Amino acid sequence: MTARLFEPLKLGPIEVANRIVVSPMCQYSADQGAASEWHWMHIGQFAMANPGLIFLEGTAVTPDGRISTNDLCLYNDRQEEALSRLVSFIRKHSSSKLGIQLFHSGRKGSQYRPWDHGTSYGEGSTIPREHGGWQVTGPSPIAYSDQYPVPKELSEHDLQELKGAFVDSARRADRAGIDSVELHYAHGYQLHTFLSPVSNQRNDRYGGSLENRMRFPLEVFSAVRDVWPQSKPLGARISGSDFGTDSNAWTIEDACAFGAKLKQLGCDYLDVSGGFLSPDQDFVSVYGPAYQTDLSHRIKADIGLPTIAVGAITDPKQAEQILQRDLADAVAIARGMLYDPRWPWRAAFELGAEPTFPPQYERAFALGYPEMFMGRVGKA
Repeated sequence: MTARLFEPLKLGPIEVANRIVVSPMCQYSADQGAASEWHWMHIGQFAMANPGLIFLEGTAVTPDGRISTNDLCLYNDRQEEALSRLVSFIRKHSSSKLGIQLFHSGRKGSQYRPWDHGTSYGEGSTIPREHGGWQVTGPSPIAYSDQYPVPKELSEHDLQELKGAFVDSARRADRAGIDSVELHYAHGYQLHTFLSPVSNQRNDRYGGSLENRMRFPLEVFSAVRDVWPQSKPLGARISGSDFGTDSNAWTIEDACAFGAKLKQLGCDYLDVSGGFLSPDQDFVSVYGPAYQTDLSHRIKADIGLPTIAVGAITDPKQAEQILQRDLADAVAIARGMLYDPRWPWRAAFELGAEPTFPPQYERAFALGYPEMFMGRVGKA
């Protein structure tokens, strides 16, 4: 019996060859927002092993939508041209589909790269305006934490401009040859902060009730859906939970209501994550192997769209079990792919499937070499 991990999957109008997804992972290594040589190496190493879908990292739709000065962006011609060259290069050497995640950093922007100035992942260190930093924005003037700047509250005019920026970036992604766009509604970035009552305390039509808090994020999706080709899937990464101690935190019930609205607007799949809205999140009690699959399972069951599970999924057998138990339709691998870019080959070997590889690498699969590398032969 074929492992489910290596069965094809329909995502809206296209089919991916297997259910392994390379999760979007920020690299903070762009050249003035344009894909650099680093991205050719970074994406190319994953493409060699032919996962079903590879996402480029969260890609800013405006200059003030960056997390750092070195974020990948898609708001001008130079950035579009660099992306187009990268896509063409990958197409020549891999059958993987390519997706891009469009986002705006919101109140978590204007930060040094994680390894600059003695910072580490998750700590944050704001770039001063005099050193190239910028004004961060949000639905309300509520900072992510005491270590982050207070955002400027977006006016209705600002919201229309931001919506237009998402539309423009989607058009550029299509022209560059990207197969799928994913809009980022999670991890405490701009669109997520509109959804959660912890970060959205507006008193206009974009704040207050769940319906009002969903209004702008849904307007963005609808506007992008209008310009993104029907022949290509449009998806969303959504938060299944804030994991918050605040009684007003975003919940799985809210996520299901939002996902149902996205489905009505033509969403083709949901990439289900959680957390990172606030440092008050209760990660200690929830984090562990595949800790977010209950969220993807609930959303899959309630909404009926294909779902991608993500979060501490590292082992091929673990990934296969997630699919066998119908907790998700695909699995997104992040840190595991950084550590082992040939993860799909290892998964194929362990699950009895056929790996897909370029002919230049055929000798790696001959004469029992996989067994040797996996430590399965030569032992007493």
